[in-house]
Amino acid sequence: MTLARKRIAVYPGTFDPITNGHVDLVDRAAQLFDRLIIGVAESPAKRPALPLELRVQLARDAVAHHPHVEVRGFDSLLAHFVSEVGAGVLMRGLRAVSDFEYEFQLASMNRHLIPEVETLFLTPAEQYGFISSSLVREISRLGGDVSGFVPPAVADALQAQWRRSQP
Repeated sequence: MTLARKRIAVYPGTFDPITNGHVDLVDRAAQLFDRLIIGVAESPAKRPALPLELRVQLARDAVAHHPHVEVRGFDSLLAHFVSEVGAGVLMRGLRAVSDFEYEFQLASMNRHLIPEVETLFLTPAEQYGFISSSLVREISRLGGDVSGFVPPAVADALQAQWRRSQP
């Protein structure tokens, strides 16, 4: 693997929606790599609440303070996306021990699919360890305040989404 490839990382996820925990991980990873690409997966099987274009835009807004962080949507196999962008590192976040088994399985599969790419796990700051996109969506859908868990534009977008989906 070339040195240039090692300095490019992909942080993939559905980001439905991006949370302060995700942004914390981006803040940490941005210091480690010359270029960080947030790969927002279309993930139709997960039936995301927010459309891909909106998730990409919300992620761009949330990380706009990092000039060498790029946000791109993708609808292909992650291994293909990582190869397409020329990354040498696949970054994943671990909130709790319960995340580890699934993430370890993904890392092992990706090692078989793209052996030239290393997986790096980062943990968020303690105050973000309990935040998940699914919890944020549910709290917001039920009218709860999620402003402490997501960037302001995300809280607004979620509220607008629930208003549109009500009969």
